Amino acid sequence: MIRETPRAGIPARQQRLKDIMADGHYTRPAADAIAELTARLRPVLQDRLSDQKALLAQHSHGEGLPDAGMPDLVVFPETNEEVAEIARACSAYQVPMVPFGAGSSLEGQVAALAGGVSIDLLRMDRVLSQSTLSMDCRVQAGVRRIALNRHLRDTGMFFPLDPGADASLGGMAATRCSGTNAVGYGTMRDMVLGLTVVTPDGRIIRTGSRAKKSSTGYDLTRLYIGSEGTLGIITELQLRLVGQPESIFTSTCQFPDLPSAIATASAALLLGLRMVRLELLDAVQMDACIRWSNLKDMAPQPTIFVEFHGTANFVREQADLFRELALEQGSTAWKDAETPEDRKTLWAARHECYQATMALAPGKKNMGTDACVPLEHLAECILDTQADVRASGLVAPIVGHVGDGNFHLGILFDPTDPVERAKAEALAERVSLRAIGFGGTCSGEHGVGLHKTRYMKVEHGEAVHVMHAIKSVLDPAGLMNPGKLLPDLMRGTPEG
Repeated sequence: MIRETPRAGIPARQQRLKDIMADGHYTRPAADAIAELTARLRPVLQDRLSDQKALLAQHSHGEGLPDAGMPDLVVFPETNEEVAEIARACSAYQVPMVPFGAGSSLEGQVAALAGGVSIDLLRMDRVLSQSTLSMDCRVQAGVRRIALNRHLRDTGMFFPLDPGADASLGGMAATRCSGTNAVGYGTMRDMVLGLTVVTPDGRIIRTGSRAKKSSTGYDLTRLYIGSEGTLGIITELQLRLVGQPESIFTSTCQFPDLPSAIATASAALLLGLRMVRLELLDAVQMDACIRWSNLKDMAPQPTIFVEFHGTANFVREQADLFRELALEQGSTAWKDAETPEDRKTLWAARHECYQATMALAPGKKNMGTDACVPLEHLAECILDTQADVRASGLVAPIVGHVGDGNFHLGILFDPTDPVERAKAEALAERVSLRAIGFGGTCSGEHGVGLHKTRYMKVEHGEAVHVMHAIKSVLDPAGLMNPGKLLPDLMRGTPEG
């Protein structure tokens, strides 16, 4: 097992990382184990195995907070069999494994806390098959979502999930991502029919099938979706696809306050309007986006971005109904994106919220966090969070997938100022605990990683013990992405 004991030569980590790890450090593999592992894998991978410092640093962290864990090796497999051989070798020498995709995860999922091997899957980038009649495809885990849709462009189908970042499909499954289209098309859990997974001991298994439903056996596909690399390595995905819509209609509407905007979204959902995207930006986030993306004729007010897919008549009818609801709630402005270019500009501005937020305070870091609550509590939760932000004295814009109760907070802080970082940490913690208190979750789509393990017991209670039992059976040596997703049950957790 990976033992949580101090080790020499590892720089002190930030307080956020210290709070989560049992005593702040993990034991790295012995140098001779890495040497023997390298000797075994070099004939298989040749120059696709590296210990170059620049590559190790690149694979030591994702986006978000700069808490990092340096791997000892980076490998670039191209087939299931190569991944299986890597897993067998790591298992033989008791070396940790950390799957790595595009590196866009936000909660520290790819930091190699115990060293070991970072398994970069981006060279596994082939679309293996597709079917227009069945509306599905099979891809390797390193295929990125934009590349997949480019490949599908002439088929009349597309893959609808859009987390903003050009993430890999394997990483999207591992973190159970969703994104701006989730209100219309669901999350990664809904779009994956089956997986190919390499187990920690090097077996290659397939879960699910191409059938749209099944009542046989345990649902292993859903078990691996959202497991964040702690149970095995996802190498292939069987994905649902959807038809490209005849017409797309996108609009923005602005409001004098957040309750009016949220009330409009809630009324639209209650009436059964068929929104595909339903995004909310608070006044601070909208001000940042106006400056960053040069959104002319828009005011720094709470704003909803809404999109409909379907026939030309249908989308126009749905948009008109939404506009009526907005006007009833005092909407101050309505603007349509009439052309594909206008839609692209609009959604680019939404997807660049992170960059826009960073531009508000150059030199600071963004402690991004997300939470998700039942829709009945969304307004209260966001308003309480806004009041909390004001009381903290920090700048923290809010943007949300208001159609499914999910919102994000970008907390800006000075990483060299321990007092300011402590304020940011405390604010992020209160966001998580507040959401759980409303019957929600500390993460709707970012995942747990290492930053939110401490809230798992608060949110899931005794079920965490069942998760640990599953982990101990599927990964008995604790080699798969140690320190992630599951808390140390010997440590306390914050009060809910």
